[in-house]
Amino acid sequence: MAEQEKKVPQEQEKKDKLDSNLKSYLMIALLVFVVFCCCILVFFLIYRYNGFASGWRKLMKVLQPIIIGLVVAYLLNPVMMFLESHLKTLFSKKIHDEKKVWKMSRGIGIALSLLLLVLIVYGLLMMVIPQLIQSITGMFTSLPDEVEQLSKWIDTQFKGDKETAAFMNDTLDRAASYFENWVQTDVLPQATTYLASITSGVISMVKLLFNTIIGLIVSVYVLMEKEKFIGQSKKIIYAIFKPERGNIIVRTVRKSNQIFGGFITGKILDSVIIGVICYVVLLIMNMPYTVLVSVIVGVTNVIPFFGPYIGAIPSFIIIALANPLQGLYFLIFIIILQQFDGNILGPKILGNSTGLSSFWVVFAILIGGGMFGVPGMILGVPTFAVIYYIVRNIVNYFLRKRSLPDKTDEYIMLVDIDTKTNAMNYKEKEAKKEASEDEKVKAE
Repeated sequence: MAEQEKKVPQEQEKKDKLDSNLKSYLMIALLVFVVFCCCILVFFLIYRYNGFASGWRKLMKVLQPIIIGLVVAYLLNPVMMFLESHLKTLFSKKIHDEKKVWKMSRGIGIALSLLLLVLIVYGLLMMVIPQLIQSITGMFTSLPDEVEQLSKWIDTQFKGDKETAAFMNDTLDRAASYFENWVQTDVLPQATTYLASITSGVISMVKLLFNTIIGLIVSVYVLMEKEKFIGQSKKIIYAIFKPERGNIIVRTVRKSNQIFGGFITGKILDSVIIGVICYVVLLIMNMPYTVLVSVIVGVTNVIPFFGPYIGAIPSFIIIALANPLQGLYFLIFIIILQQFDGNILGPKILGNSTGLSSFWVVFAILIGGGMFGVPGMILGVPTFAVIYYIVRNIVNYFLRKRSLPDKTDEYIMLVDIDTKTNAMNYKEKEAKKEASEDEKVKAE
């Protein structure tokens, strides 16, 4: 009987050992498989880049409605949550069924959020498109008058200096004649080609509109079931990884959401305020194309660092063609506005949401813009902020493991670390040590 009792724990121990060995072998096999897949992917990226790029573009076209839906859902989520919380308090006074209250408030919150989005987009299009058409047609029809007006302005400005005035007028005449020749020789003969391009552009726009409608439907489902999707994601994470690693992944995803959400929401709010300020000031200054310029300045302001300059250049050209002096005033105003945004408004709204220095912000914009264009310039900063956060946590983890400090300030003046005691040697100590050694040499 005693022997049987001894055998049972031994068998259980063997079984546990076998299970742990099996798990470790499975993890090694999974790691080998992942490394193998990564090697194949790198090989195809290097040697079959064109094929990979075309395949990637096809995949993105297929997934476009889902991507639009996810982006719309992510952007509308804060608005929906705000409306839902207020609707819950309103409905809970009259209806006592919590599930019914949640369904009603969630459904109405989603509907109102989508309606608000549609109204904003429609309002922007109705403001911009008529002014854009008016400004383009106005520029073409009034170009000779504008050139003549600019020529007169040059004569009055450089009245005492006839040579400079003659040179400026000659340059202006040549530019105007070049533009007219370009329209007559290049633009008009290729009208058929341009018409074909316009037709393909219209077809692409129709496809995009269809995908956007499908995307809006997808966003409704995502917003309605978002808690379930989050729960399923956590379930998968904890099924694959140990609780410790699962917690790290969940915390990292939560922090990523915080960085992205804070940055995007803050940047949109900042851009709206800048657009409104620009509109009010341009209206007071009696500038031409007020709405169009304000929308350009507001929209391009979403791009960090370079956005204000990207928006200022076409806006200045549009205003300067109508009135050169007003164009100069606009340039002065936009510099003041961007200084106000960069030093006062932006930091107040965004704070330190990304945790990046100015150098890393510029670095992220250049890399993101170079690889993915305008979307890369907008999302490059929060994406790099997440990568920076992950790398910083990994570095700090290994430093703490070696009983070393994780603050950057403690490494600035560091000379080296003692291999036996882990003591940190700084420049000041080294300087004192060298000074004392010099004194000893002098004394000898």
